[in-house]
Amino acid sequence: MKKRRKPLPTVGNPNDPDGLLVWSRRYVEHQRIRNYSEQTIRLTEIGLRMFIGWAADRSLERPTQITRPILEAYQRWLFYRRKPSGRPIAFSSQRLTLQKLKGFFRFLARQNAILWNPASDLELPKIEKKLPKAVLTEKEVELVLGLPDVTDATELRDRAMMEVLYSTGIRRHELAGLRIEDIDHERETVFIRLGKGKKDRIVPIGERALHWVGRYVEEARPLLLVPPDEGHLWISELGGAISLDWYTRRMAAYVDRAGLGKSGACHIFRHSMATQMLEAGCDIRHLQELLGHAETSTTAIYTRVSVGRLKAVHGQFHPAARLASKPKTTTTPKSEPTPEDLLAALEAESEEDDG
Repeated sequence: MKKRRKPLPTVGNPNDPDGLLVWSRRYVEHQRIRNYSEQTIRLTEIGLRMFIGWAADRSLERPTQITRPILEAYQRWLFYRRKPSGRPIAFSSQRLTLQKLKGFFRFLARQNAILWNPASDLELPKIEKKLPKAVLTEKEVELVLGLPDVTDATELRDRAMMEVLYSTGIRRHELAGLRIEDIDHERETVFIRLGKGKKDRIVPIGERALHWVGRYVEEARPLLLVPPDEGHLWISELGGAISLDWYTRRMAAYVDRAGLGKSGACHIFRHSMATQMLEAGCDIRHLQELLGHAETSTTAIYTRVSVGRLKAVHGQFHPAARLASKPKTTTTPKSEPTPEDLLAALEAESEEDDG
């Protein structure tokens, strides 16, 4: 069975129908009714819980008590807050938390729970267009991929996971959601169910990754599975589906074991795949489609291309697309988005993706 997430601790007054906590629960219900993704809802709950706890420490328990100066004070608190490691909260995380808060107060205003929206003019922190901190070279990726002992069922599974991440560039939750029937060996594609924005898509996958997935399904998965078989592609040591946090811990452990002086988890394979394909001359618009980006941080250009064309692009530019390396030809990209735009967008999503 799939591991259930622990419920978030209660903060605020659950018995006050006009309190922040009760209104936050109504807001979450509002999102569920409108078919928001569970990931979005979870991030909303976490963001609101943090604010409600901060407000309760200052005897602020109702929406009507919250003003713009109070929200600005909370924003300053987020800026100066430190994680247990002593590191500050990333600006991307600060911005996401404040966006959830703005959505909450917009909802309160529409429900006439407050006379005006104190968060309407709250200025969000700017996100720097910085390149990824940790990107692996082709040689470094191969080193990480070679670490698992493929004679062991669990490590054969891990090798297949990493090959899929590197070949397709899919996100952590997309990897976790894969089912056996989503891998099409004949067409060399992967069907992504309800990716980011609750959108389905089909992405190419290389021969080498398919080889390792095939080995895993034939040799390791039957040893790991505890009936009944619910169809999940990846099976844990306990015989069922795997939690999202596990993927981050497991992939990060392999990157650390490689001793490259770089850190990362699932998203580092996405970063590395995108960077290497860009360096090989892949058209930025095709790469956007492969990665499931409707837009980059500064570019709203989105070109629909066929899966067949994407497979051709993937095979031409991905260094591990085929079992046997073939000479690659390069072309000059002729597209309006820039590589910096795409890589900055990847960096902005990395913290959310790896949890």
